Amino acid sequence: MTHRTPPNGGRRSRRARKGEELMVPGAEFRSYYGKPIIKAPSWAARDIAGHFFLGGLAGAGSVLAAGAQLTGRTSLATTMKVSSLAAVSLSAAALINDLGRPGRFAHMLRVLKPTSPMSVGSWLLGGYGPAAGAAAVCAVTGRLPRAGAAATAAAAVLGPAVATYTAVLAADTAVPAWHGAHRELPYLFAASATAAAAGMALLLAPARENAPARCAAVLAAATDTVATRAAERRLGMVAETYREGRAGRLLRCAEVLIGGAAATVAIGGGRYRAAAVAGGLALLAGSACTRSGIFAAGIASAQDPAYTVVPQRAARELSPPD
Repeated sequence: MTHRTPPNGGRRSRRARKGEELMVPGAEFRSYYGKPIIKAPSWAARDIAGHFFLGGLAGAGSVLAAGAQLTGRTSLATTMKVSSLAAVSLSAAALINDLGRPGRFAHMLRVLKPTSPMSVGSWLLGGYGPAAGAAAVCAVTGRLPRAGAAATAAAAVLGPAVATYTAVLAADTAVPAWHGAHRELPYLFAASATAAAAGMALLLAPARENAPARCAAVLAAATDTVATRAAERRLGMVAETYREGRAGRLLRCAEVLIGGAAATVAIGGGRYRAAAVAGGLALLAGSACTRSGIFAAGIASAQDPAYTVVPQRAARELSPPD
């Protein structure tokens, strides 16, 4: 286990700042045999990272579907409604698999606790799923158009919350890489969800209707870059977990995939079907890498005690004296 020197570089303590002489050198960080100070989440990477990704795809897809329906892009609207239903179904299955028993998800619906992201998220899924399902069924069958329009609107209203509540859930923990970026993480998850939905639209919808998806891809790429850089600045030394190891590799791949896909579809996605398909696949892969990379960064930051102790000591040194 690597022992890190606190970022204050041996700066004087509060007493020294008050004029007293510092008799001993500043102590370097030492952990108790390298043992973690906080317990890393017991979530399975495949299930929860998959839940993060699929929930984002579903929620952002419903927003894109509603916009496509309002602008007369019927093929795009139907495609996104069906994909959102499939994504939220798989997302719920991944969550239930991690919980261990289906009954545990039902138990979370017995009480609504506004201060608990898990409770609010469970109710969001419980309301969003039926709305997305009704919208998809009405679009495919062509029956009950008014009910389908109402369900589409309801899914679009709940969609942004479904796409980003997992960011609030992660940031509400004591995991340094998640909690430290609590302000930027929802924007990063929203950008990742938008990239996934745009990728699905480009992959499945006809080229004549994919202009909104191309615009969404460019917006997602820009927002992803800005939010990631802002999170790294706020995290300080904890940002190492976003740049190193498995998380670093995944997030670098995500940046290349999403940025390259946005450029590809902006230039040729409206004219060439091959460019739209390639860009769509890259956006989906990049979004999945983003969610998996953030998950891996959080686990890495929880396992290394330095990421818990050193930032706390630095904040205490910078705080005004009592």
